[in-house]
Amino acid sequence: MKSKKVISEESLIDLAELFKVFGDSTRIRILYALFDEELCVGDIAVKLNMTQSAISHQLKILKQSRLIKNRRDGKTIFYSLADDHVRSIIGQGLEHVEEE
Repeated sequence: MKSKKVISEESLIDLAELFKVFGDSTRIRILYALFDEELCVGDIAVKLNMTQSAISHQLKILKQSRLIKNRRDGKTIFYSLADDHVRSIIGQGLEHVEEE
């Protein structure tokens, strides 16, 4: 049997904080909207039928948690998933909840 890696208390707390971010349905909807394409705040707001200010607030939280990244093109900022880890977490979560 393979021995488990010892994980620091700080890492476990950080992991719990990460899962708290996933605990909000609006943030999950934003992450899912960004699953296959990068979008600006306005596009996300239209897609989710929400205000731009509500989307911006959630994007700030997602960016602080390093779940999304952004790039500027002129005056427009485009958002996308930070990396394949985020895509994997969402994909596996969806697989789990859609199992019968």
